[in-house]
Order: sequence, then structure tokens, then C-alpha cells
Amino acid sequence: MDYFAHQERARRATRLLLVFFALAVVAIVVVVNLVLGAIYLGVVAPRGAWASEGLAALPRHFVATNTAVVLLMIVGGTLLQTLELREGGPAVARMIGARAVDATTANLLERRLLNVVEEMALAAGVAVPQVHVLDRQPSINAFVAGYSPNAASLVVTRGALTRITREELQGIVGHEFSHLLNGDMALNLRLVGVVHGLLMLAMFGRFLVGAGQSTARSPTGEGGIPLYPLVVTGGVIWVVGYIGLVAGRLIKAGVSRSREFLADAGSVQFTRNPDGIGGALRRIGGLESAGDGGILHPHAETLSHLFIAPSRPVFGRGLFATHPALAERVRRVYGRPMDFLPAPERELELALERAIEAPPPPLPPLEFALEAPGGAALVLDTVARHVGSLAPLNRRRDASDAAIAAARLRAAVSERGQARLVVLALLVDQEADVRERQHRIIADALGGVAADDVVRLQLRVRELRPGNRLPLVDHAAQALRRLDAAAREQLLDIARRLVAADGRTTLPEFLLYTVLERRIGIYASRPAAVRYRSLAVVARESSLLLALIATVRLPQDPRRAYDAGAGLLAADESTSFVAEAVTLRAVAAALSRLNRLAPLLKPRLIVACTAAAFVDGATSWKAASCLRTFCAAIDCPVPPRVIAAEEA
Repeated sequence: MDYFAHQERARRATRLLLVFFALAVVAIVVVVNLVLGAIYLGVVAPRGAWASEGLAALPRHFVATNTAVVLLMIVGGTLLQTLELREGGPAVARMIGARAVDATTANLLERRLLNVVEEMALAAGVAVPQVHVLDRQPSINAFVAGYSPNAASLVVTRGALTRITREELQGIVGHEFSHLLNGDMALNLRLVGVVHGLLMLAMFGRFLVGAGQSTARSPTGEGGIPLYPLVVTGGVIWVVGYIGLVAGRLIKAGVSRSREFLADAGSVQFTRNPDGIGGALRRIGGLESAGDGGILHPHAETLSHLFIAPSRPVFGRGLFATHPALAERVRRVYGRPMDFLPAPERELELALERAIEAPPPPLPPLEFALEAPGGAALVLDTVARHVGSLAPLNRRRDASDAAIAAARLRAAVSERGQARLVVLALLVDQEADVRERQHRIIADALGGVAADDVVRLQLRVRELRPGNRLPLVDHAAQALRRLDAAAREQLLDIARRLVAADGRTTLPEFLLYTVLERRIGIYASRPAAVRYRSLAVVARESSLLLALIATVRLPQDPRRAYDAGAGLLAADESTSFVAEAVTLRAVAAALSRLNRLAPLLKPRLIVACTAAAFVDGATSWKAASCLRTFCAAIDCPVPPRVIAAEEA
């Protein structure tokens, strides 16, 4: 799947959305003026005025005033809704009434959901999104929302937890990750604002009808006269406003339907299992056939195009369908028609929901007596299994210690407070005098207890493999994004001061801070505006990235690694290798500009950097970490080769 090509198509769809929006606005303005003009000439104006004066019988500025009011309502409603959703995914989750899942939850069913999401984030090479659950929705449904992969929210219904298997849940999550990577999220959020604006006139008409149905109270509070003119006027505006409702549904249908097929295919690609998304769609179809497939919420229509399946059955059929027919989606996944499946709540999932994870019981102490039955044989068998192995026992033990340390730290960063301390521990220096200065910085900002905890965590961090540090930051991002804006800015400020504590910035410090800032900084939730549509314009910046990777990959012969990447760019889009130009400040500025490249140009740059990082068919942790940082900085998924190298 070409992630970048689909992002570019999403941007083109956004431009097309603006065209449709403009046409719908023009249609509404014209109809409003025609209807209100007819009402004025037929009811208010003197009899015969139309025959004698024509349009001149209308009051001065009649058309201009109507047009201005309509535009104010539509554009104002669009901007207001867009402003309310400026936070992205979390704002949409609150809008639909979803509950955030605590990363430290002891509920086994929620724990399974978090594990599936984390697995998919690792496979996709992106940060783990925030996870929410719609507790009161028994149907099987889900959506992902946000303006950037750095600040996305994944929302699933309770039915998606209790009515399907784990592999089917993987299929649904893979479908949503496909939307995330294809650039659909920002498009869908803009669509929410546009549709809300188009509905403003109908909402205003409905308000007038409600106001007109009230009565004018007398001073004694008795009696009253219905405001029939207001009711009639409101009713007419309400009916005319339905042009916006029809236009909004048509726009949603045209934009979202084709993208669902693409996301289904992406789910199969992620999970390597058609029964995942295929089984989930078959169960959704079975539930819908039983009349229990809708989302019961006032905003179900507004957000109907976000969901994996129609939020209401009426939105799944006919011209206004926001999704393709479920039977056709199932047929495309399997390559043949398949029957729908029943979707009752499953006993295993309900048992998991009721279960609360308890801490494991303490293990009995090990017996070291040589005379223990089978003890000597056990030792000999353990040694015998390693005879002839390429890795010595101490190396395997070191690898095991690193894996245990990584697992413990991943568990620690699931909690907001601990995630902040672990990230700071990654920046603590090993030199005693520098570490003491950093301790004072943390103590001044967070208190002495937190500073002591960071120092203790640093002992665990030292057991990590160097290449596991940036993935740990990505894992921590989910918890860190739940901090308020002031706390996130404070964390970044402390991190900057820790880096500067020894008066210099090392490459690992630069890479870690760059990823952290991109994941939780003030611009993390905002998509970068496209400014550069040619790599030739940013040839110097591309060269800097290649030169940095080449230098850390083959310090003894960086030019060879550089040429391996530069050869994949056109001759006029790369410059010669100049080691002296590679400074971290220059690389930071280069990443900022390169993030504004057109989506279709980013893959060429990432492919070139990957070729430099894997010049001899292998790579180093520094080169892989550089590549991961570049991907985070320009909003790209991490190449699978990098993920495989980190796991190895």
C-alpha cells in the first residue's frame, strides 16, 4: 500500500470537498433569496407591486442582506465546529461520549484492546494513539480521529470488545490504522465542520418554529397567542435548509465510500489475515440484520462517515450511504460472497470484562543444592543446548536482561506520572557531576522525590539496548498526551535543560528530544501545510539528512553510504557530501522544512535515507535511530526494515 500516494489523494479530496461546499452554499443562497423574495412579494408587498415594478419592488439590499445572513450562518457554523474540534481526536471522543482507557487498567478486556493497538502501532511504525471506549453502545463499530498521527484517538464500541474475537478486533484496529496512515483523519474532521455549517440554516429554521410555537403571555400569565408568522417563516427556512442536509450527506457519501474499501485492504495487509477484518464485517452485518447495529447518540449522524460501519442503518443504503454495502466489502476481502455471522456477546469476552488482573503470586525461592533430584542433569542439559551456538551464554543473558528491562519500562510508561519520569531518565548523563546538575534541574521543577525516582529509573534505562530508547518514547507518547498542555510544555522545557546541562548536545540526546517534541509538542496535533513540491528546492536539506546517516553508519567511509542514498535521488535534487556541514542545529532546521514537502515526495527521501542506513545489507543502532527520528519529524511511518533491525 502506497501510504504517500493515498495521502496526496486525501489532500486532493480535501480540495474537491471545498468545491462541493462552495456549490452547496451557492445553491442554498439562491434558493433562500428566491423563497423569501416570493414570500415578500406575495404576502408583504402591496398587491400588484410585482406586476408593475418586478424585482424593484423588493426592499433595498434585500438580496444582499439575505445572502450575508446565510453566509454568516454557514461559514460561522463551519468555523465554530472546526474550532471546537481543533484538539482533534480527544475532542471528537468527548463529543461522542467516549471514555478514555487508562493505560494501567486492570480490566482484562480493556487490556487486550490496548495490547492489540500497541501491536498495530509497532507494525505500522507510528506512535500509539489514545484509546477510548463507547461504554453504552452494544453495536460493533470503531473510528479513528485526529489531525496528525502524533495525536490520534481510536474509539471503539463496547460491542467491539464483547461480540468479536481477538483476531477480528485486530482486523478492526488494522482498518482504523489504515485510515490513520492514508491521511483520512484530517479530511474526515474537516468534513464534520463543513457538514455542520451546511446544517446551520435548517437548525435556525427549527429554532424559529420552536420559538413561534410558544405563546405571548399576558401580564396575568394566562392565555396567549401562537406566533403563526414566525412558525411559517421558520418552517420555510427549515425546509430550505434541508438543501444543506442533502448536500452534506452527498458530500460525506462521495468522500468516504471509496476510502472504506482501501482501509479494508490495508487491514488485511497489516494483519496478514483476511479473517480479521472479514470476520468483523460479517458479524457487523449479522448484527445489523438483527436490527441492533446502530449508534445511539445525538451526534451519530454528524460523525457517521468516521465509523467503520454505518452508525445507523439508514446511512448504509441508497444514494446517501456513507459506506459501501457490507456484503460487497466482505466479497472484496475474501474474493467471493460470504454469509453474515451472528454476533451475540461472547462468554469468554464477558468473563474477561468481569475479571480483574491480580498481581502474580510470589515465586518460591530457588533451591541451589547440588544434591537436588535432577539438579545436575538440569544444569548439564542447559549447557548442552548452547553448545555450538554462535552467541555465548553471557551475551544471551545480556540480551535477556535488556528484554526484561525494556518490558519493565514499557509497563512503567503506561502511567502518566511514570512516563514523564522514564523519559527524563533517558536523558540523565552517566557522568557524576553532570548527573548532579540534572538532579537539581528536575528537583527544582518536579520536587526532590521525583528527581530521586528519575535517578533510580536511570539504572534501569542503562540496561536498555541503545536502539530501544526511541521506541520507548513512542510507547510513552500515549500516556504523555494525556497530560495537560502546561505539563507537556514543562516536560519539554525540563528535557531541553537536561540536554544542555553539560554544555553540549550528543546525537542520542538530539534524536530523543526531536521525537519527544514531535509527539507531544504544541504542533504535534497539527498537520504541516504543504509548501515544497520539488525535492530540488530542498536539495541541501535532503543532503544533510543523508550525510548524517552516512556518517553514523560508516564513519570510516561515509561517502560510500552517502552515495548509496544519493543515487536514488535525481542528479539535480542532491548535492555533494560535505561532512563539515552536518551539525545538529542544521539537521533540525532541515527537518522542519522537509516536513512541508508534498506527500508524494517524502517516500523518495525516506527510501534514499534507508539505502544509506542499510548500505551493506545491515545497519547500526545509530543509523536506525536517525531514520526513525526523520520519519517522526516529517510524519511518516517507520520502514519495516528499521523495525526489524530494532527487534533483532
